[in-house]
Amino acid sequence: ASVETGEAAFGILFCGSANGVAITANKHASIRAGLCWLPEVAGLTRLHNDANMICIPARFVALALAEQMIEVFMETAFEGGRHAGRVGKISCS
Repeated sequence: ASVETGEAAFGILFCGSANGVAITANKHASIRAGLCWLPEVAGLTRLHNDANMICIPARFVALALAEQMIEVFMETAFEGGRHAGRVGKISCS
């Protein structure tokens, strides 16, 4: 709720595969949740999709890797440009 209202810039979700939390989170307005399993994917999720929720598959990602992904996710800015039009079309009604 804090990300959806703008109170928090980012959210972190964990579940076994992270698919369920990603699907559910993306049903909420202003949420762009991305499933991440490597730091490079976490970076691209922010860079190209302006994601504000990182979804981490706890069954497959060790704590140290999860921490690294979260750091990359939070430090990466949205690139905009050619991605902005597509991201702008993402809406939840």
